[in-house]
Amino acid sequence: MMQENAPHGSTPIDPDEARELLLIHVNDREDLNRWEYQNIKEALIWLEKTKPKNILNQNFLRDLHVKMFGQVWKNAGYFRNRDMNIGVEWWDITTGLRNMFEDVKLWIENETFSSDEIVVRFHQRIVFIHPFTNGNGRLSRLITDLLIENVLNKKRFSWGGGVDLIHKSKMRKVYIRALKDADSFNFEPLINFVRS
Repeated sequence: MMQENAPHGSTPIDPDEARELLLIHVNDREDLNRWEYQNIKEALIWLEKTKPKNILNQNFLRDLHVKMFGQVWKNAGYFRNRDMNIGVEWWDITTGLRNMFEDVKLWIENETFSSDEIVVRFHQRIVFIHPFTNGNGRLSRLITDLLIENVLNKKRFSWGGGVDLIHKSKMRKVYIRALKDADSFNFEPLINFVRS
């Protein structure tokens, strides 16, 4: 249904995933992106009002996913229950997230890395784990901004100058390449990208 227009590096929507849509009138990826964007705008309003600081836990991650996608996807807030072309094996999601959250808390407490590197490592781990069927990139960028702004009291990232990272573009390719470098523990390109 929507696979032919999938941007580079995104997870295609297969027929099983399409059945998870709450909106049966969505015909293509552009429709889907519009509806998700509207839902995300409402999540941003909620975040601006609440300014959450207790974000380093699975409950908040799930709640944020519901706030961002709960009007579009039936499975919003539920960790994926199958393997995909990206991410850890589905049965390892909760362990991976628990370890990630504990690592980040330890890095913050011990000032193991600079604030930017802590947050970039956090972002890379969420993307690498890929806990949800859909929306992982946008979720990971948003919770990364919450960590740097609400918890570490630093300026939010610009994410390549605020360009659209959903659709095919030169900057999306740079971002995906930087994420792949980070998967190999070379975080410098991703740090440079998020502050560019």
